[in-house]
Amino acid sequence: MTKTKVIFLDAVGTLFGVQGNVGKVYGKIAREFKVQAPSDAINEAFYKSFSQASPLAFPDTPLMELPEREYQWWYDIAKITMESVGVLEQFDDFDHFFNRLYGYFALPDAWFVYPDVKKMLYAWRENDIELGIISNFDTRIYALLDVFGLTSYFKTITLSSVSGVAKPNPKIFQVALRKHHCAPNQAMHVGDSVENDYKGAKAAGLRPYLLKRDPIVIPNPDD
Repeated sequence: MTKTKVIFLDAVGTLFGVQGNVGKVYGKIAREFKVQAPSDAINEAFYKSFSQASPLAFPDTPLMELPEREYQWWYDIAKITMESVGVLEQFDDFDHFFNRLYGYFALPDAWFVYPDVKKMLYAWRENDIELGIISNFDTRIYALLDVFGLTSYFKTITLSSVSGVAKPNPKIFQVALRKHHCAPNQAMHVGDSVENDYKGAKAAGLRPYLLKRDPIVIPNPDD
């Protein structure tokens, strides 16, 4: 078996997750703006609008313009979400609400790191395995990784918004592999999404590992 040179990991749902759930966060912040909506309904509507949205990827976009494009992408999802649960018209200032919401998800209080993560990353690094992130998240991830003490573990971070292509498209895996001068069969990708992580990595020639958070299992890179 080819020795593993690089292990790539997904971010949200793999390294860290949302405190509570998205619907609860949306609902809580909406109440600050005197808007009432059931958290469960918001959560369902969010994931529906999220799944139907175009990829969080902006080809040929200058780096300086990325934050604005990312912001607008999430804005559209939030607006569709609140419209779907029938409360959009209740906002006196939806833009103010969304700005508060977007800022909240840039804070560490919005997230938690899974308890096995640092142990897992440390063990791989001690075995001289290079680590990278491949994520369909946005550039807010850099600050989150810093505050969680995770940045130093990773040699590379490949984001859909920056690279212009999103998982499960094999091209984003190819972008990440080039950064490590690594052949696909020398790399493994760990993530929680069947479509984006497992099938996407497999199509790109990497060894996929579907992470199930309950129970927590640390994969062996050479199994």
